[in-house]
Amino acid sequence: MAAQPHRRSGRGVTRVAKAAVSERFAFDCETAGTERAAVAGADEAGRGCLAGPLAAAAVCLDYAALDEAGREALSGLDDSKRLTRERREALYAEIMRLARQVVVVLYSPAVIDRDGLHRCNLRGLARAVERLDPAPDVVLVDGFRLPDCAREHRAVVGGDHLSAAVAAASVVAKVTRDRVMRGQHERHPVYGFDSHVGYATQSHHAAICEHGVCELHRLSFASVAYQQLGLCLETPAER
Repeated sequence: MAAQPHRRSGRGVTRVAKAAVSERFAFDCETAGTERAAVAGADEAGRGCLAGPLAAAAVCLDYAALDEAGREALSGLDDSKRLTRERREALYAEIMRLARQVVVVLYSPAVIDRDGLHRCNLRGLARAVERLDPAPDVVLVDGFRLPDCAREHRAVVGGDHLSAAVAAASVVAKVTRDRVMRGQHERHPVYGFDSHVGYATQSHHAAICEHGVCELHRLSFASVAYQQLGLCLETPAER
């Protein structure tokens, strides 16, 4: 007889999620070589957006001070893209309460256009890591080596899924950036930044075609993203 698929109850799913987070805590400590290390994670949010800043965050978790209750409070940690907005906001509050230090660096669309997205990404992560004081025992960066970073670090591919510290940085970067974009909705209501926060959604495409771009849009994407989408690039002043 063919094996029947296993259906987890809601409680079972919660247990699985908590087990995954425990593995992320274990990954951090194993990488550091001790269960009492201060482990920092770094990640970004907003690379793929048509509008708004790029956010790079570094979060240091002090495992010597993070007790069982603290780990329980962070039990929902994961790559921020896999979490609901409500879950990210709740975790953000816990991270800010429990982390030894949190640093966020933002680069505006104008700087991204001037210096390039990838350069801003690497520089933002490096600056966030370098501003952690006191220095953590280990620094884990999601995906990238940072050639200009003065602090020793390790690149971890898929770090926001493997490491609790990197997942925490992913959440902080995403929540910080999304709040910035939602705060811009009143100034630019025609674009719907309160819903898509600058990502390339169908409604965002339609708004750009109707209204052109504003100062929050990254014009350096014009040669690729906008043209592939067949979008208008004129600003409201040029229409």
